[in-house]
Amino acid sequence: MHNRLNTPWLALRYGIGLTATLAGIDKFFNVLADWSSYLSPLAVQVLPVSTGTFMGVAGVIEFAVGAAILAGWTRLGAYVASGWLLGVSANLVAAGFYDIAVRDAVMSCAAFTLARLAEVREQVPAHRFNSIVEQQGRRVTA
Repeated sequence: MHNRLNTPWLALRYGIGLTATLAGIDKFFNVLADWSSYLSPLAVQVLPVSTGTFMGVAGVIEFAVGAAILAGWTRLGAYVASGWLLGVSANLVAAGFYDIAVRDAVMSCAAFTLARLAEVREQVPAHRFNSIVEQQGRRVTA
């Protein structure tokens, strides 16, 4: 990956990884928010378990996703985070929390971007990526 992309990649990796990890942990303590209050009435009706149990499961998933992103399974964790956040956004729209739904949709886009950057980082050695970029730059300016 081009050296100039390292800083955005790290910012997304730590930002999304830490956010998912901390949100997952907080599902058990409700210090940041009362997470069950964000469940839509429809979700509460269709859940086969209590809202507390569901939040515990969600917390474990979010913690695992955040830990995966931070531990080096960035691409997989970021793709899961992206899909998860879209589901969270849909629930928030159904619950009437439109402002938070927009925030989570944007975070989903950021997680998707991180996953794509991780693919580039994993598949193309830095020296090869840099030479490709330089060659394309010469073609454009030539």
